[in-house]
Amino acid sequence: MKTKYEFINRVQAPTPGFFKTIRHIGITLGAVGTALLTAPVVLPAVITAAAGYLVTAGLVATAIASAAVADSRGNGDNASGGTPDTSAGSGEGAAP
Repeated sequence: MKTKYEFINRVQAPTPGFFKTIRHIGITLGAVGTALLTAPVVLPAVITAAAGYLVTAGLVATAIASAAVADSRGNGDNASGGTPDTSAGSGEGAAP
C-alpha cells in the first residue's frame, strides 16, 4: 500500500521544465491521433494506423513526463520520500 502513496506523491510533485514540454507534446500527439481516429470520413489504412501510433506515443510520453520529479537535493528537501543520506555526517550517534 505504501507504493501507491509514493506514486501519488511523485505524480503530484513539481515537474522539471523539460518534462513539462514533453508532457505538452505528448498531449498534442494524443489529441491529433484521436482526432484522426474519430474523423467522420473514411481515411486510408496507413493514416488510421499512424493515428493509433500517435495516440500510443502521446500516452506513453505524457505518463513518463508526469512521473518525472524535480531534483531538490540542493536545498536539503528529500523529494524521493525516503530517508536522507546521512553517511557523510560527523559520526555522532553512530553505533560502536
